[in-house]
Amino acid sequence: MAPRDEVVHVQLKDAVYAQILEKIVDGTLPAGYPLREGELAARFGVSKTPLRDALVRLQADGLVSIPPYRSAVVVGYSQQDLREIYEVRELVEGACAREAALTISTDDLAGLSQLMRDSAACLAGGEVAAGQEETLAGLIDRFDVIMYAQCRNGRINEMVANIRNHIQRIGRLTTRIPGRMVKSVHEHQAIYEAIVQRDGAAAEAAMRRHILSVMADQLANIATSPELAIAPSAVATSRSDDERAGR
Repeated sequence: MAPRDEVVHVQLKDAVYAQILEKIVDGTLPAGYPLREGELAARFGVSKTPLRDALVRLQADGLVSIPPYRSAVVVGYSQQDLREIYEVRELVEGACAREAALTISTDDLAGLSQLMRDSAACLAGGEVAAGQEETLAGLIDRFDVIMYAQCRNGRINEMVANIRNHIQRIGRLTTRIPGRMVKSVHEHQAIYEAIVQRDGAAAEAAMRRHILSVMADQLANIATSPELAIAPSAVATSRSDDERAGR
C-alpha cells in the first residue's frame, strides 16, 4: 500500500469507528444489535476492510463482541460490568472533585454555578419539568466534563478516557429511571457547595456518595433496561476471549 493510500485508509477507518461509536453510545445501535458487515458497509459507504478495523477497535473498547464465524454484536452491561465501571468512577471522580475544591479556576467555578442554576430551573414540584429531560441530561453531563477537567493526574486522565464512552452510554440509561435526574441535581449541589467552601475532603465524599447512589439505582433497574438485560457483556466477552486464548 502506497503512503497516500495508507493515510486514506487510516482516516477512513477512524471515521467509520467514530460513526459506529456514536450510534452505540446514543442508543441508535442498541445492545444485541448484529453488526453485519455487508449492511454496515452499505450504510456507511465503505469497503469491509476499514469496517473490520473499526469493529476490532470497538471490541477492544468493550462495546462490541466478535464471536468466531458470526457477525459482531453490540454488547450490553451485566451487573458485574456496572459495578466495575462505577468502582472506577467512584475513585476517579472523587479525586477530580477533591482537586476541584483545591484548584478550580474562577471561570470553571462560575461555570459550575451557572450549571446548578440552570439545572434547578429544569425542576418543578420536585420533578423534572415537562419537556426539560434532554436539557437537564445535557447539564448533568456538562457538570461531569468540568469535573474531569480539574484533574492534573495524567494516569487518572487516561482512566477517564478509557471509560468515558461507557459513562456516557450508561448515563443515557439513567435518565429513564424515575426520580434519578432529580437526585443527581441535589447531589451535584452538595458537591458544588463543598467546592465553593474549598473543602476537598467534603467534595470527594459528596462525589463518592453520588456515584454510589447512581450505581444503586442502575442495579435496581437492571431488569427494565434493555441495554443492561440483553446481549453479551463486556466482562463476559473479555473472559471468554481469554479462555479461548488459553490465558
